[in-house]
Amino acid sequence: MAGDALADATALILAGGFGTRLRSAIGDLPKFLADVGGVPFGHHLLRGLARFGVRRAVLCTGHRGDAIRAALGELTAGVRLRYSRETEPLGTGGALRHALAQVTSRTVVVVNGDSLSDTDLGELWRFHHAHGAQATIALASCADPRRYGRVEIDANWRVSRFAEKEPGATAQRAWINAGLYLLAADLIAGIPADRAVSLEAEVLPSLVGGPLFAFPGAQRFLDIGVPRAYATAETFIRDLHDAMVRPARPATHGVSQ
Repeated sequence: MAGDALADATALILAGGFGTRLRSAIGDLPKFLADVGGVPFGHHLLRGLARFGVRRAVLCTGHRGDAIRAALGELTAGVRLRYSRETEPLGTGGALRHALAQVTSRTVVVVNGDSLSDTDLGELWRFHHAHGAQATIALASCADPRRYGRVEIDANWRVSRFAEKEPGATAQRAWINAGLYLLAADLIAGIPADRAVSLEAEVLPSLVGGPLFAFPGAQRFLDIGVPRAYATAETFIRDLHDAMVRPARPATHGVSQ
């Protein structure tokens, strides 16, 4: 059962960004602590993980990591928390490598600390292991992907290409990275430990054509990184909660329940 496996899995949450574009809305707070409905955004993220059985997470922090630890402590939304603090920016890949000593599972749930989607994490877990993947990216359907760039997949659900952001292009619905991954702990162990490394720009592109798969499962997606998106967060999270307490959708992508 995916739920049992997820209870034993370590989640690594990338919460070390500076949130520069959001300063006008939240000041010097890290994005993970941005207020949404009277509680930190990170509380909503952790509640979503707990719904699928995740019980243990490591917060990869940098900017204002002390504030995150003080706000969330050792237990939030039913998830036991530990912390991996960067003393200098390591990039998203470097942050994962820095936290590796606290990982206790062979498959690691990795989450961007500033995004949410309606991805079914249990179904993602089954998909990842059914395909023998080293890395699986959860994708979201986006009507205007120009802010994010596109993820292209082949008929076997392998990632075939990462397309760069296209601010001047015409908006056209496409799949984008939903900020949720399953990664083999061995893959994280192979990330250089002595420099900053980007998961998105270095690690994942190096796997294209290999054991890198995509799970196109999300219809709802939010990245609070800019004020316009952050202003919609409370409504988004309320609607997301309402949708996720309804009966589960049938399994897709050839993976049975």
